[in-house]
Amino acid sequence: MIYKFAIGLTSALLLANSKASHLLGLNLLSHLYFGFPSGIRGIILLLLRVGTGILFMLHGYPKITHLKQWASSLKMPVFLCFLSALSMFGGGACLILGLLTPLVSIAILGSMVFAAYLEIKQGLPFVASDPYLIPEGQYEGPNGKGEPPSWEKAFMYCLMLITIAVLGPGIFSIDALLFK
Repeated sequence: MIYKFAIGLTSALLLANSKASHLLGLNLLSHLYFGFPSGIRGIILLLLRVGTGILFMLHGYPKITHLKQWASSLKMPVFLCFLSALSMFGGGACLILGLLTPLVSIAILGSMVFAAYLEIKQGLPFVASDPYLIPEGQYEGPNGKGEPPSWEKAFMYCLMLITIAVLGPGIFSIDALLFK
């Protein structure tokens, strides 16, 4: 899987610097970027992008490896769950690299908006009670006391992805090399 990703990344880099990129429409992607901040702004965007990418790879990997179980628990078609898990895992890798950042941010954002919708539909609160203030026995997670269910995390991920999509990847990214 990583081998195929590396081949795809290499191909994208080669195409971006050739006339073939014009024919394939990659030059249209350059219109998605409003600049590539450098300095402290570039470093902050790098940290946000890489941190968010790592988190999504960590969330996406178990979903890909246990796809049928995850789809069954959500009562969703396996194919839709596969697309969501792929957007998280593959999109997370692209965020880390700063590759096609606005597109992958929007792809993952779709999964997070749907996750928030499912949590709201279940009647979960926006912010749950602090797990350390919950009376004994009121909420026990799979490994004992843990974070009670809420849609707060999905909402925070949405905000992070919108920020990355709008501000871009920053200067420390493959996108900056390709589209600057």
